[in-house]
Amino acid sequence: MASVNSLSASIQQRVADALGADPLLRRSDRADFQANGVLGLAKRNKANPRELAAQVVEALPAGDELIAAVEVSGPGFLNITVSDAAITRTLAARAADDRLGVPVKPEPGTTVIDYAQPNVAKEMHVGHLRSSVIGDALVKILEFEGETVIRRHHIGDWGTQFGMLIQYLVEHPHELDHGASEAGEEAGEASMSRLNRLYKASRTVFDSDEEFKTRSRKRVVDLQAGDPETLAMWQRFVDESKIYFNSVYDKLDIEIRDEDVVGESGYNDMLVETCKLLEESGVAVRSNGALCVFFDDVKGKDGEPVPLIVQKADGGFGYAATDLSAIRDRTADLHADTLLYVVDSRQALHFKMVFETAKRAGWLTDEVTALHIPFGTLLGKDGKPYKTRSGETFRLVDLLDEAVERAATVIREKSSELTDEEVADRAKEVGIGAIKYADLSTSLGRDYVFDLDRMVSLNGDTSVYLQYAYARNRSILRKAGDAKPVAHPELPLAPAERALGLLLDEFAETLAGVSETYEPHKLASYLYALASAYTTFFDQCPVLKAETPELRENRLFLCDLTARTLRQGMALLGIRTPERL
Repeated sequence: MASVNSLSASIQQRVADALGADPLLRRSDRADFQANGVLGLAKRNKANPRELAAQVVEALPAGDELIAAVEVSGPGFLNITVSDAAITRTLAARAADDRLGVPVKPEPGTTVIDYAQPNVAKEMHVGHLRSSVIGDALVKILEFEGETVIRRHHIGDWGTQFGMLIQYLVEHPHELDHGASEAGEEAGEASMSRLNRLYKASRTVFDSDEEFKTRSRKRVVDLQAGDPETLAMWQRFVDESKIYFNSVYDKLDIEIRDEDVVGESGYNDMLVETCKLLEESGVAVRSNGALCVFFDDVKGKDGEPVPLIVQKADGGFGYAATDLSAIRDRTADLHADTLLYVVDSRQALHFKMVFETAKRAGWLTDEVTALHIPFGTLLGKDGKPYKTRSGETFRLVDLLDEAVERAATVIREKSSELTDEEVADRAKEVGIGAIKYADLSTSLGRDYVFDLDRMVSLNGDTSVYLQYAYARNRSILRKAGDAKPVAHPELPLAPAERALGLLLDEFAETLAGVSETYEPHKLASYLYALASAYTTFFDQCPVLKAETPELRENRLFLCDLTARTLRQGMALLGIRTPERL
């Protein structure tokens, strides 16, 4: 189906034709839309803005089926009211489209998005939540818009700590064998239990036995050199960790595919060449034995330059070498024109220097956009980074389990007729949805307070409020019997119907804006506004007891399109919409 023109786009074209210039069109509390462009044109033509505005009104088509009324306000503003019939007809066109009128990009590109970056042999904590949730939502939104999206989970699977772990496993070969037969979440917990046990045991020996420490350091060299036995041991850690990662992401309702996991080790073979290319081109220079890139605007507190260290003085490689190699791979081999890095805001300087270095080296060109998508910190009610009572970093699985438990309590209180199995199913959808929505409804750079009581509340800006609005909507449609949703453009709309209809028409434009700025909180804000408008409509406009069959059909139509829009929008945020709550 051809894309559906939004009401704002249609009005914009009408006013532009009459004005002879593109107006700035926005929603207004004085009318449906306000057009601002007359003032600037009047100033350029040395004309009276109100007189020019009046001329524009006269130039608009008489008896227009789109615009019901236009009023000149202030110094030439045009307050525009859309006709009820135009609203209903436009919504009917959206309803007839499986994509709800959202067009596919005419010239989609290829985006590589780097997100969900846990570390091998380490438990995932609350710090891994935001990258995973934000990245997953951006993947879904961009793909829905038609973009080719390549996921990259840049896991921490390389480095000096693996020498210690591998050497201990060589000397204690059965350490990872205990409890290896579990499945699902139990397997994930068992895998992490084995890794934790191994890490603590190896650290104890490493700190107390100098000979073991020496053997461990030699093992790092063997790993980097590709020694088969060492690589086999390292692969066991990676495999055990993936079992654990998958169990956590399964709880979080996020798909992590093996082919998308390309950790630090995936670029190991490129590191030497990356350094060679940087040094030969003069982009990087040796300083005190280390290979560094310097920047005029990056200095420390003492005023001395702070370089990006690509290779350490001892020959080891830092994160910069891996990230620069990844850029080479993602542009040259994956042919990406956009690179997104969903990483916390504390890494802003690192990415600034990495991107600038890649530009100097010619790996990032004007045809490729590289963006750091920074996010703030998850805070406790005390305004400090979220910790356990003992001051330790909160395990992500504990956070997710607590959210599901809290949601189950709310559901039992609200819906006593549900079986225990139904409560458990709903609790997962509601609890995990609550965590995701709290994260995604927060603008990216901001910190936010993790408050489960508020997150699972039926009131306020929460996913539960949206889910409940959807479930109540579906209940009406189930009770409608033989009455079907049918659009009736000939019917006048009540104020609550108009408000709901105008919001429904904004779905495609909202998604276009989100995919352009990579800000999923704008979609969350839209969905909350839509659910709120539906609640007002539900309270003020009887549906099943409407005065006429035609009015009932038209209101069922509004219900149905609202449900479809809520479901699609929440799915793009990675949030489930239960049919019953």
